[in-house]
Amino acid sequence: MSYETILYDCDGRIATITLNRPERLNTIVLAMPDELERAVIEANRDPAVRVIVLRGAGRAFCAGFDFSQDFGHFKDALATEGRWDPGKDFIYTTTPFFAPVPKFMSMWRSAKPVIAQVHGWCVGGGSDMALCADLVIAAEDAQIGTPYSRVWGCYLSGMWLYRLGLARAKWHALTGEPLSGKQAAEIELINKAVPFERLEDEVRACAERLAQIPLSQLAAMKLIVNQAYDNMGLQSTQLLGPVLDGFMRNTPDALHFVATAATKGVAAAVTERDGPFGDYSQAPREQQPKREHAIDPRRRAAGSKRSGNGKNQGKGNGDSNDKAKRKRR
Repeated sequence: MSYETILYDCDGRIATITLNRPERLNTIVLAMPDELERAVIEANRDPAVRVIVLRGAGRAFCAGFDFSQDFGHFKDALATEGRWDPGKDFIYTTTPFFAPVPKFMSMWRSAKPVIAQVHGWCVGGGSDMALCADLVIAAEDAQIGTPYSRVWGCYLSGMWLYRLGLARAKWHALTGEPLSGKQAAEIELINKAVPFERLEDEVRACAERLAQIPLSQLAAMKLIVNQAYDNMGLQSTQLLGPVLDGFMRNTPDALHFVATAATKGVAAAVTERDGPFGDYSQAPREQQPKREHAIDPRRRAAGSKRSGNGKNQGKGNGDSNDKAKRKRR
């Protein structure tokens, strides 16, 4: 199967899905959620696969939705004759055939457990995606957060709410304050944080451990936990979140934010947004993910016993402006 925004690879009982727009910090474009879902289905249909790993190429897991070019990657889905179409937006963001959140939730519906391997930036829609996995293991210096809490968005998958208690959920919903991987593990937003140098080995060891358990047992234990959270209203939250997100993307403040990105560059927009708080890309360098902490997907793929279609090498779809790569949504 051919992919453009991801890589898909199998090694024994472990399938690896790699978000592959590294020059754009793996920001989400229209095709990515679709391809993620297709890859999860492919892994579920492969009788040899027992565990799925999701990661990002380069120096980020995923820096959210790509709002460069005046959010141009999504214009056809959300606008009519160049103007926001609330009807189109409503259909695109809530219908399982199109909407990103149900595509992210393919990991939740997967009978086979999914481990998200998080490093670098994991923000905005990228965090909504990662938290749909069953287990999340991060580098200690990863940065996880929802800068859209400040402008241009609303919780999408709802996983920040369901993984945290009320006090923590309210704090991060209202402030948008980021967490390092270490901090995220301490408050149990994610499962574990390790030094970046140990991240791949830690995830691999976890995947291999799970792969020793019968698939039916893994599926049963995953289903009983998922059902408890479904009973709490997870699906209803995931309908409301994207509808509110559509409104929040089209307030005067949000339109100014995107217009700034279109006219002055993404770096200028996020500087204006995050500068007063001194975090995300505006934080001191020591509070940001180390730039040298990057994932080379070829390193793992080289040792694979079986791999997907050779045409799945992602095209990247990016530009060369490094400042524009920094912080997306």
